[in-house]
Amino acid sequence: MNSAEEIRNSIIDQLLTISNKEYLKAIFEIINNSKKEGEKIQLSDAQIAMLNMSEEDIKKNRLISQEDLDESDLKWLES
Repeated sequence: MNSAEEIRNSIIDQLLTISNKEYLKAIFEIINNSKKEGEKIQLSDAQIAMLNMSEEDIKKNRLISQEDLDESDLKWLES
């Protein structure tokens, strides 16, 4: 991996597969404690687009509960 963006995207992909709450909390704490106060985070165009799509989904009430999402994931994994 050459760029920071590639590494970041790889980490995000891996995080999306983790369901252990305690493990995720630990990762969150590591990340949260490593930020510098007042440091601005530069988002990629793809990240900004994803955030804009999320905002649009919220405005149009295109939402799904975590329980429904988990159930859907299990069905998908079983097929």
